Amino acid sequence: MSDRFAAMSLLVAAVDAGSFSEAARRLGLPLATVSRRVSELEDRLGTRILDRSPRGLTLTEPGEAYVAACRSILDQVTEAELMAGGEFREPKGLLTLTAPIVFGRLHVLPVLADFLRTYPEVDVRLEQTDRSVSLTEEHVDAAIRIGQLADSALRARRVGAVRRVACASPAYLAARGTPAQPGDLAQHDCITFESLMRADRWSFGDGPAERQVRIRSRMSVTTAEAAIAAAEAGLGITRVLSYQVAEVVRQGRLRIILDAHEPAPWPVHILYRPGMVPRKLRAFVDFAAPRLSQALSG
Repeated sequence: MSDRFAAMSLLVAAVDAGSFSEAARRLGLPLATVSRRVSELEDRLGTRILDRSPRGLTLTEPGEAYVAACRSILDQVTEAELMAGGEFREPKGLLTLTAPIVFGRLHVLPVLADFLRTYPEVDVRLEQTDRSVSLTEEHVDAAIRIGQLADSALRARRVGAVRRVACASPAYLAARGTPAQPGDLAQHDCITFESLMRADRWSFGDGPAERQVRIRSRMSVTTAEAAIAAAEAGLGITRVLSYQVAEVVRQGRLRIILDAHEPAPWPVHILYRPGMVPRKLRAFVDFAAPRLSQALSG
């Protein structure tokens, strides 16, 4: 079995390096050894894993699935060895996270305050941004992400969902009337939040019942705070995420409208890379998930 693990390691190294020669150089092994061990692995499997060409190595279709499985097995073995050796006995080290700006301020920061008090050996760097951060390229341990997930190899733990709500100030609705149907928005002034919606139309309903309605955007802004402030000032109807406007709605400064026509809620997930999960990250996911779920259900 140890020979098989060694062959898997050589195969993954060759794929990552792009050629047998570069893998041999990085590993300090003879080129013939690396090439022979991978060929022996292919013979054992009875299928070709790699296509060789002067331009380098490319994975065959069965090779893609096999190498992904190899990575998972090797990561699990490495994690088991580290845990047995005590490296991950206590959560410690720097944890790098990213979250949407307003969601981070309202929900993630309070969780992090409790997390840091619970785990004094862990330090946290939190990047609050509404852009989609690449965990691999930007060396981020975990991301709190809102919306439908694209297909990826990332692990995801769902913590709740948020609504896309339309709202306006009581003064605006008193002066202009309250829309009863999405189509009524054509007669109203709207404030669009560029990161969330188009400036000329909004969608309502879900699935076969989804419909697009044209709107008149009197103001277009780049932050949720600006859209909410403009709506509070009576400039029109805006559309934001439910958590962004929850407090001003509770205070009566804005009213949610057209709630019967809202699209399906967007899920909220904690995302992190597959493979070995350091104790600090596992501790954060297990600590944060139930607390974020409770906050979103409140």
